[in-house]
Amino acid sequence: MSLTSDDIHRLAKLARINITPVETERTLRELNNIFSMVETLQAVDTAHLVPLCHPIAIIQEMPLRLRDDAVTETNAREANMVNAPQQENGLFLVPKVLE
Repeated sequence: MSLTSDDIHRLAKLARINITPVETERTLRELNNIFSMVETLQAVDTAHLVPLCHPIAIIQEMPLRLRDDAVTETNAREANMVNAPQQENGLFLVPKVLE
């Protein structure tokens, strides 16, 4: 895929930015280089590769660092409600902000 100067001007208009002719040429060159790199990457055959969960996994075995799903804090509702200026049924009451 290759962009033209018209594409750059259209993108600049959509983004609502002013772009000079020098910036247009530089942006055109940079975006076309990015598209060229993407096309090179898409040409690589990855059908036989297994996805990695982490990049370092290709070098060494790496266990997943997951913690146990365990309760670590107790229910502190009463302690938290001490600071409430107004409360009802264990809930904070706040002033109405929308009419």
